[in-house]
Amino acid sequence: MGPMKLLIIEDDYNECNIYRKIATKRNDIEFIGITGSDIEGLKYVKSDMPEGIILDLELNNGTGTGFNFLNKLKELNLPNKPKIVVTTNVCSDSVYDFLHKNGVDFIFYKKQNNYLQENVINTLLLIRGYTDTVKIEKDEQNNNLNIISNKINNELDLIGISMHLQGRKYLYDSILYIIENSDSGNKVTVIQYLVNKYKKSNSTISRAMQNAILHAWRISSLEDLSTYYTARINYETGVPTPTEFIYYYADKIKKQL
Repeated sequence: MGPMKLLIIEDDYNECNIYRKIATKRNDIEFIGITGSDIEGLKYVKSDMPEGIILDLELNNGTGTGFNFLNKLKELNLPNKPKIVVTTNVCSDSVYDFLHKNGVDFIFYKKQNNYLQENVINTLLLIRGYTDTVKIEKDEQNNNLNIISNKINNELDLIGISMHLQGRKYLYDSILYIIENSDSGNKVTVIQYLVNKYKKSNSTISRAMQNAILHAWRISSLEDLSTYYTARINYETGVPTPTEFIYYYADKIKKQL
């Protein structure tokens, strides 16, 4: 792995000189640019794709602000987001919270006794190559949710429970809820979950689900129903109850996964 390509957005002349001196003594970093302008910093990002950025938040003697830079950086939708370390004279929980929510990896308070530019660089080198684990996990969760959602919708389509039916959304949500919570020990029942979510009565939700099922059993061919719904049905009613229906499809889709 070669030297880490760094960009400095800093308006303090002395700070910049310290970073320049550090760079002459090390072979593990390379500055692609040093600027006191947020706009100029964005140009460096677009043209040179730094791996890490040292960002002064205020830029009182330069142009723009670190806040503006972070907002514009998000709009670029870079495939590989640089690691960002902010250096600032501001000590505020609300500001720090904003920074972390907007892609900043680490914050150095300049007035802290042990603040050293060398430590700023070492921090960037330390987190170099670390992927955003939380983002990866969220992406995987979203991908799994999309797969499950598509499977549920496909199964409902196959037996004729169409989108215009009020009960479809309740059936969909119920199946998804069972799949996602079957191993979690969640004590909230499906119907309680639906009542809380939609602010409808138990009877209203149950009736809408049953009507959607009855509609499907009236309009769909026996061949389709016997092919796609293989659970045993009470011979007296000829149609599954909402509970039977929901758990059948939750179990079916879990096995497919």
